[in-house]
Amino acid sequence: MQLKDISAVFELGQALFTADELPTLYRAWDEHELVALFDSDRETCLVAEAGETVVGFALGRMMEKPHSAWRYGWLEWLGVHPRFKRSGIASRLVNQLTSLFIERDARIMLVDTAAKNHGAIAFFRKRGFGQEIRHVYLSLNLEKHPKYLQKRIEEQAQDWE
Repeated sequence: MQLKDISAVFELGQALFTADELPTLYRAWDEHELVALFDSDRETCLVAEAGETVVGFALGRMMEKPHSAWRYGWLEWLGVHPRFKRSGIASRLVNQLTSLFIERDARIMLVDTAAKNHGAIAFFRKRGFGQEIRHVYLSLNLEKHPKYLQKRIEEQAQDWE
């Protein structure tokens, strides 16, 4: 991935990680997250291109625990444009990232996804990932909360004054 790719990667992520489909990913996907990851772990940020167009990305990070000899490679974000699903792009990105993690002495590679994302779970299981640990994320859409609605009514009333 190069600096020039950040905008295209961000836009593709915006299209893939929607609030309706993947609320926990949507909440974390923003331009600051992407730029910070690129800035700190550029060598493990990868893109796939069709011609000059970014059609997929794998964004990883190396992690070290204090007082531990273990290093981890964490695949934080993986996305492929819907027109290019099932074309092998995700597999090639994960394989390349795995190699980069091994070159950097990672002993374990981590990935997480929503429990309901059965396609992603099957994809990662097929590639040898296991030892699943369930983690529950809960969300509350505050736009439906009475206090939120009241605040919006008050703001509109102020605008009319």
